[in-house]
Order: sequence, then C-alpha cells, then structure tokens
Amino acid sequence: MSRIHVFAGLLALSLAVGCKAQNPPQGTTDPMLNRHIEVMVRSKFNIPQDVEVSIGARKPSTTPGYDALPVTISQGARKQVIEFLISADSKTLARLETFSLTKDPVFAIDLAGRPVRGNPAAKVTVISYDDLECPYCARMHQTLFPSTLEHYKDKVRVVYKDDPLEEIHPWAMRAAVDANCLAQQNSEVYWSFVDYVHSHGQEVNGEDRNAAKSFAALDRIARQEGTVAKLDAAKLDACLAKQDESQVKASAKEAESLGVEGTPALFVEGERIGGALPEAQLWLVIDRALRAAGVEPPAAGAEAPPATK
Repeated sequence: MSRIHVFAGLLALSLAVGCKAQNPPQGTTDPMLNRHIEVMVRSKFNIPQDVEVSIGARKPSTTPGYDALPVTISQGARKQVIEFLISADSKTLARLETFSLTKDPVFAIDLAGRPVRGNPAAKVTVISYDDLECPYCARMHQTLFPSTLEHYKDKVRVVYKDDPLEEIHPWAMRAAVDANCLAQQNSEVYWSFVDYVHSHGQEVNGEDRNAAKSFAALDRIARQEGTVAKLDAAKLDACLAKQDESQVKASAKEAESLGVEGTPALFVEGERIGGALPEAQLWLVIDRALRAAGVEPPAAGAEAPPATK
C-alpha cells in the first residue's frame, strides 16, 4: 500500500458540502458527506484507485469546534486508520499530527564506544549510518573527509554507525565487523580501515566478485592496518575469526527504528539527511546546527584544501 504523506504546514483542507438545515448527530453517517470526504482524501494524498477508503463515525475530540473522524485506508489485509478532524458544521476537514519534542529517537542515538573523528567535545555531531560496500557511502565519505572536517576543524565531530545492506552487499557485514575489531583496540585504526575500504572497493570485490575472496581481502587489510598501528595481533586475529555480528546488527536495528531505508543516512544534531549530498548542501545543514548551538560557522570563503586522491 502506498504510504500517505501529510505535508508540513498542511493543517486544514477546505471541504464545501453545501448548506444543511442541521448537523448530523455524532455517530451517524451522511453518504453524500462521506463521498465528499473520500474524494478529498484521495485527491490530496494521491491514493491509488485500488486502495479502499472508508469513513468512520465521528466522535468527540479535544479540539474545540471539531469532531474526530477516523478514515481507514486498506488494501487487501493491510489497513491503516488515520485520524482526521471535521468541523462541527461539516464544512472543514483537518489533519493534525502531534510530535513529541522530548522522546524523538533521533536525539538519543547510542554513540557509546563509537570511534570519533574531529573534536570529541564539539557541540555538533554528524552521525552517519554507513555501509562499507555502498558506493554512495564512499562518495559521502569523500565529502566528509577531509574537506568537511578541515572546513569546520574543531567545531564538529563525526561518528559512524553500522547499517550494512546484506541483501545487496554481500561483504558489507564482514567489513563492519572487521572495522569494529580494530576499533576495540584503537579508534584511529578504525578510521584508517574505513578510509581504505571506501576508496578501494574494487580491490575487495575482486575480478570475479567471489564473497570468500572478499572476506579474505578484508581480513588481510584489517591485519595490515593492525600491524602498522602495532595492535595486539593475537587479540585482533581472535576477533576477526569470531566474526561477532551482534554489535553491527544492533546498530542496523537502531537505524531501522529511525526509519532509515538506505545508506548513507546522516543525522546532524537530529536533522536527517538521506543519500550522498553535495558538499555545499551538507554544509548548510551543519551551519544551521552550529548556529542553534551558539557557534558561529566558518566564513563561506574558508574553503578546505582539495582532497588527495
């Protein structure tokens, strides 16, 4: 069933139903009024013709001058009830949604133990749900590092969360687990591994795109990074061999609860960004978050040095 979108700022839909001697009592139906409501709902929300729309009985609401009016959208066994408001004189239909400003999950994303890039004490955090096999994530990664981080310097911090799309990216889970194995010992090595994988996807894919070979390549890259950073090799090998996916799956489940449907998905102090945005648009969002935090963004002309390929 197609999802119904209620556009921001749309609070009421005018509904001309003609003159009436008196209003229908609550709990009763008026076929002509119901038909007008159905036509209005279908028109305003682009409901497909094969989706059924049925109007329920009006009942008291907490909004003065309006009754509550349930409208059921159904297709086969799938149903969704949407609450509308209808004026006492049956001339205006309204759609009002309430949102909690204290319980929105976008402001409570779990960052405990995640590697941080940038100033750990920065007032603005850029959170990215990342898939290490995703080419669009690689593009977003290039936008973030180094240009965005160099532009904002100590004013922001960047944190990656895992959201591997296993159904289309066969080695994304392995890459996330290996990255977290490195993070257990050194967060800087985590970022070195992420940098490498995002810029060497074809190396991991291999010519024949064999999953087992991709897994071996990822483990090899992780060990190389660990050797350079002088990590505990035995501890790293044990972690790579175990391939504990629980942390990654918990992060992916969190992403799903936030409504993330693809990667990359960024949250800048709660403001959602879906997909790989151009640098200029990303910076507009970060600037907005900085000003809200009482921090003046860098001057527009403060461009970062070009990225090194």
